[in-house]
Order: sequence, then C-alpha cells, then structure tokens
Amino acid sequence: MNKILSRTITSIVIAFLYIPILVLIVFSFNASKSRANFTGFSLRWYEKLFHNDAIMTALLNTIIIAIISSLLATVIGTAAAIGINKMKPITKATIMNVTYIPIINPEIITGVSLMLLFRAFTVYSNFEFGFVSLILAHITFNIPYIIYSIIPKLRQMNPNLVEAAEDLGCNARQAFFKITIPEIMPGVLSGFLMAITYSIDDFIVSYFNSGTTVETLPITIYSMTRKKVSPEINALSTIIFIVILAILIIRNILSNYKLRKEKQEYLTSRS
Repeated sequence: MNKILSRTITSIVIAFLYIPILVLIVFSFNASKSRANFTGFSLRWYEKLFHNDAIMTALLNTIIIAIISSLLATVIGTAAAIGINKMKPITKATIMNVTYIPIINPEIITGVSLMLLFRAFTVYSNFEFGFVSLILAHITFNIPYIIYSIIPKLRQMNPNLVEAAEDLGCNARQAFFKITIPEIMPGVLSGFLMAITYSIDDFIVSYFNSGTTVETLPITIYSMTRKKVSPEINALSTIIFIVILAILIIRNILSNYKLRKEKQEYLTSRS
C-alpha cells in the first residue's frame, strides 16, 4: 500500500512538473499559430526561428557570455575553494556563510546592486554597459556555485596525497596539477556546467546590466512575449530545454563514471 501511494504521489509530481513542458514541445511542431489546437506536424517555426536575426544575435551573445563567464568563474571559484579549505575552522565557517548569501539573496537585489556599481564606474571612467558588464555580473553570481561544488571534493580528498607527492620529488606546482586538480576535477566540471546553465537561464541580473546595445536570449524572449506570443518562442524554448537537459545528463554521466572508476580502483587495490 505504501509503495502504491509513494508511486502515485511521485507520478503526480512528475506530471505536474513536466506536462507543461511536453505541451510546449508538442506545439512547437504545430503547423498553425493556434495555441489551443494541434493542426498538424511542421518544422516551419524552427525554420522561422533560425531566420530571425534578433534571436540568432541574442543566442550568440548568450553563448559567448555563458562560456567566458563560466570559465572565469570556474578559475576564480576553484582558487577560492582551495584557499577556503585551508583556513582555520572558524574562519572557514564564516567565509562559507558569507559565500552562501549571494545564493539565497533575491536576484533583483544582486541585479540592482551590480547596476549601481557599474554606473559608478561609468561616472569615473569610460566603462560602458554591454558585454563586459554582463560577463562581470555573471561571474559574480556564478562563483558561489563553483565554490560549493568543489568544497565537498576537497573535504573527501586525502590531505596526505599532496605531502606524499612532495616527498617523492614534486614541487608545490606539480603536486597541485598532478594531485589536487585531478582529485577535485568532478567538482570543477560540475560547477562549470552549473555555471553555464545559470548563465544561459539568467534574466533578472542580465536585464539590469545589459545596457541598450547587448541583449541575451532571456531578454529577447521577454521583449517578444510582451507584444505577442509567437510559436517561434515554443521552438526556442524547446531547444533551450533540450540543451539544458543535455548538460545535466553529461554532468550525471561524468559523475557516475568517476564513481565507477573510484569503485573499480578500490576493488583492485583490495584484491
């Protein structure tokens, strides 16, 4: 009885979450503009989507900003996580709590505060809103996620490995790249993929810090939906969903591969 109830509740929750997305995907292939009736299968909205210059430009901007900001956030977040992990317990706990604030902080506060900061830069320098402001903003809200992805891997890592490598002749730099980085790489990759996901998806922070010359995909979609919901939006949303889903699947595959590898190494060492 408990199993039946548990499966029923799980099915209801999954249906509630994914039926709207399934409807969106189905109607992205609708032959007509109707949002109520499916009149036939067609790829016309995908064709129109890829011929829409505004959307394609916004998509390119989004990809460039996501990749650059995620790479830089990963480098900074990795260095920060390693530094935090070496701190004393009280200091580490304090820094981790401070790092957690941007995650729970409402995005509108982050967006407005960064906008005010960048405006101050424009007063005293030639700084302008655009690619640079968007990349800096995305780095800012992505760094905490990188840190929280890497810290658990650093805690799991055997601290004697680095000392053993140094005793065997490695200097600090060699030990870092040959021991520390491979050990925490699953966390680094997980944080990087998470950063790309959040960067592609972000609207509020980007809206306040994009200026008038650069638009990301969420901002373009918002502008289009204010006028009229075009079936092109269904096609675009379907593509975004598939891309994000692919990123999550890759992330899980990499995590499972690492776990299987560690298990195999453990069994080999025991035998």
